[in-house]
Amino acid sequence: MIIGIAGGSGSGKTTLATRLRDAVGAERLVALQQDSYYRDIDTLPEALRASGNFDHPDCIDFPLLVQQLEALRAGHSVPVPQYDFATHHRLPTTTEQRAHPVILVEGILIFTHPALRELLDLKIFVDTDDDIRLLRRIRRDTRERGRSLESVLDQYAATVRPMHQQFVAPSQKFADLIIPEKANFDLVVELLSHKIRSLVA
Repeated sequence: MIIGIAGGSGSGKTTLATRLRDAVGAERLVALQQDSYYRDIDTLPEALRASGNFDHPDCIDFPLLVQQLEALRAGHSVPVPQYDFATHHRLPTTTEQRAHPVILVEGILIFTHPALRELLDLKIFVDTDDDIRLLRRIRRDTRERGRSLESVLDQYAATVRPMHQQFVAPSQKFADLIIPEKANFDLVVELLSHKIRSLVA
């Protein structure tokens, strides 16, 4: 079973994915992040490099992500890439990931790619207000990635918000389930984990 969790930056995707993994059990569920599949900056189209736009679908190596999801579904282990956000390059090392009964993939753009959508047995979109997402992004990027408040706000205005409006928000039409940010996450996790366990028991 392959589950996709999409939503805007800072929407709560990773929180939901982590809680589902904890509820279902790490021995049954493996989570892949779209962010691991960013292309090297040298391989991006010049227009994206020049604008510092890393929220466009062309920035993601979707063919590799699809290939590795298919391999995991077939029961094979895969070498998941590692990406350095400071240099915007893929590291020479990878993380070996073995197959699990449930494969969860999360990221802002995963519903924008038709071949990837076809692999997803369940598509979940976490819908969160823009102001809440921005506050969460500021907190993450300043604390975890060492960025200044000004740089975070500049990037949000220049690329994050426009790409969300152009690609991310419209992709929720492909979702099987839309979860408002104000939803009772405890109940959502309980219901989803119960359904997942029943399918992979």
